[in-house]
Amino acid sequence: MSFLVPCPFCGPRDVGEFSFGGETLSRPKSPDQVSSAEWAHFFYDRQNIDGPQTEWWYHKQGCSQWFQAERDTVTNRVKRTWAPQPRTS
Repeated sequence: MSFLVPCPFCGPRDVGEFSFGGETLSRPKSPDQVSSAEWAHFFYDRQNIDGPQTEWWYHKQGCSQWFQAERDTVTNRVKRTWAPQPRTS
């Protein structure tokens, strides 16, 4: 079943124009102090929840921009999308 993803730069488009980037994760605050097991958890383990989740999406057949979306994983309804904020270190 197809659905529309509202790109914050281009407006609503068919989901086929996008690549799913995965759920939003928080990087470790002190990467040099993270064990190999903690890095493996960060890169490979996902919550895979049923319900609202914040995710990364890439508009591959449009503006070529990454953005974030809040989507219900059960219904595929996208509640909102937004341009990511720059990281501050």
